[in-house]
Amino acid sequence: MEQQIKDIISACDVAIKNEDFDTLMNYYTEDAILVVKPGMIARGKEEIKKAFIAIANYFDHDIVPTQGEMAILKAGDTALVLSQTLLDSDKTDSEYAMERRATYVFKKNAQDEWLCAIDNSYGTDLIGV
Repeated sequence: MEQQIKDIISACDVAIKNEDFDTLMNYYTEDAILVVKPGMIARGKEEIKKAFIAIANYFDHDIVPTQGEMAILKAGDTALVLSQTLLDSDKTDSEYAMERRATYVFKKNAQDEWLCAIDNSYGTDLIGV
């Protein structure tokens, strides 16, 4: 299970880097949420896809996400992923941290696939925002 989820997150990182947002959406639940930035949440695949397009534009189409250390906690069909998320880009004037402690929630669907339901690359940094 852990390796499956790590592989999915890695595939998502590649899809983001390649701006292959149609493939990326295959890894999200229909009702997923994405924390775009503190105070802004995208809900559902359509909004999430639009958000990733905007993020690619913000980073001048030069963003490479990778994961560092990762801890995965599983209970039934739900998994909480705590991850060191690293963003690499030539953009030097971003107001957002390029190293984050992300939290992701994955749910197993009826086809026994793990899909992301909550994508929060800001992790607990949202507290107090």
